[in-house]
Amino acid sequence: MTRSTYIRNGALVIFSKDKRSGGGRFKSLRLVWFVMLVVLGMVPVLIINHIVYAMSTANEVQSRIARIQNQWMIVANQVSKSGYVENPQNEVIDAELEQMARLQDGRVIVVNKSFRTIKDTYGIDVGKYNISEAVLQCFSGETKVNYRQGERYIDFAQPIYGADNAEVVGVMLLSSATSSLDELAERLNVRIHLLEMIAFVIIVILSAVLSHWMVRPFRRIAASLNHATENPLGEEIRIDNFVETRRVSEAYNKTLKQLKRLDESRQQFVSNVSHELKTPITSIRVLADSLMGEKEVPVELYREFMSDISEEIDRESQIIEDLLTLVRLDKSSTELNIAQTNINELLEGTLKRLRPIAMQKNVELILESFRPVLAEVDKMKFTLAVSNLVENAVKYNGRDGWVKVSLNADHKFFYVKVADNGIGIPEEAQEHVFERFFRVDKARAREAGGTGLGLAITKSIVYSHHGAIKLYSRENEGTTFTVRVPLIYIA
Repeated sequence: MTRSTYIRNGALVIFSKDKRSGGGRFKSLRLVWFVMLVVLGMVPVLIINHIVYAMSTANEVQSRIARIQNQWMIVANQVSKSGYVENPQNEVIDAELEQMARLQDGRVIVVNKSFRTIKDTYGIDVGKYNISEAVLQCFSGETKVNYRQGERYIDFAQPIYGADNAEVVGVMLLSSATSSLDELAERLNVRIHLLEMIAFVIIVILSAVLSHWMVRPFRRIAASLNHATENPLGEEIRIDNFVETRRVSEAYNKTLKQLKRLDESRQQFVSNVSHELKTPITSIRVLADSLMGEKEVPVELYREFMSDISEEIDRESQIIEDLLTLVRLDKSSTELNIAQTNINELLEGTLKRLRPIAMQKNVELILESFRPVLAEVDKMKFTLAVSNLVENAVKYNGRDGWVKVSLNADHKFFYVKVADNGIGIPEEAQEHVFERFFRVDKARAREAGGTGLGLAITKSIVYSHHGAIKLYSRENEGTTFTVRVPLIYIA
């Protein structure tokens, strides 16, 4: 799954593409925010309503139980004082029990100590035995109330004491219908649902307004980008409504600056390439025209001119070869031929090949190896990078100078240092030495045969190995290049 983000019609849009199916789908950030705000707004409302409903019904049930229990205890006291259990032929108590059953829309049962039912307002169980768990517990002196949510009755079990209040002589059972509680819960549930619908409508409206307001900065960004892109390389934008929009603006401006620098570098590079390629051709053309303009050219002059033409051709060929090398290095690093290489032997071989050039200026080449180093590099390309550094150190050195190449390593990197005591590089030119075709002293560079691409090639090779290169130099004191490269190459 790949995902990209851009702005369309003033709204931030996320585009997701499934590589397996090849299809894609758009997600509007405004819609995402709207849904999130609705969900975040409704979830607390639903939770609170659920809690309110549960607490209200629970409180109502407890209140109902307490009220009935008080009334039931009063009736139980009357039954106890009247001796109804021993003499159930008491019309007043019968009337009280019947009235209690009607008020509670339920059923009243009285059981004596022989576990025989002596009163049943339904008239069904009179004379039958009742040895239920509630009856047994009441004869032990306990008062029982049983209510399970979802059932239609609340059951009360109350012990009846004798005249001395010391012995339980009977048990009174009351089943109170919960239909009124169910109706109350239903009405409460309807009201809560109504409140939820009202809250949903309010939250939807607020979410729509908020999501529209939150997308406004991105619409400003879109408008600014549309206006900016009318220019060749655009213009900077600044949207400071939020931290995020400011960061987007800063990232865009930073990218724009990099593109402008790249465009300037490209234009400069094209100009330099045109100039560098044209210079040898111009020289060849001048020399050839001079030869053709003379009717009788001395052999010595003819050979001198042809020698100069050959040098210019070699120079043109070297420039083209260096340009092709840069083009190849600008491609993906997967083209590197990485293999484990003995860096000590690589440096020894490089200095051995360059020693004849150094001997022409009586420059001493010194190699210092502090430890054996094995690393994963492209041997041919890394040799080219080191050769460029050492060759430059020799070219821009005085007679009887020295060039010292040192090699060291730690647990993660190896370090190659190329130092010389040559003419050095001015401070204002040091940040440009790795640019293509840059020369500190153009006249001396042409005399030394340089193309101005050597250090650019070296930097590209080092960077392709995920390494780093640094420069330290002072005029008339010398220059030191330090290269750091990982021991293990990670693609």
